[in-house]
Amino acid sequence: MRYGAGKVILPLMLNLLSIFVGVLVFFGAIIGFIPFFGWFNWLLIPLALFGVVLGMLSSHRSGRNLNIVLIVFCALRLMIGGGLF
Repeated sequence: MRYGAGKVILPLMLNLLSIFVGVLVFFGAIIGFIPFFGWFNWLLIPLALFGVVLGMLSSHRSGRNLNIVLIVFCALRLMIGGGLF
């Protein structure tokens, strides 16, 4: 019985896409950690949520976990800065 390539490659590609989104959010979070750029985290959290959804559709967990950690990090940074700074 031969399996289609899509059954194997699609979950892997979704995980890689989720990791790619996580890496983008990570570099954005570094910028958002600078004083007076904390508002940037408001843009990063929805992007990381998109990465979590992609990671949930994948059969692997690494992309999903990376984005969850980044959401927590960005949310903590927003709480420290009062939601804006």
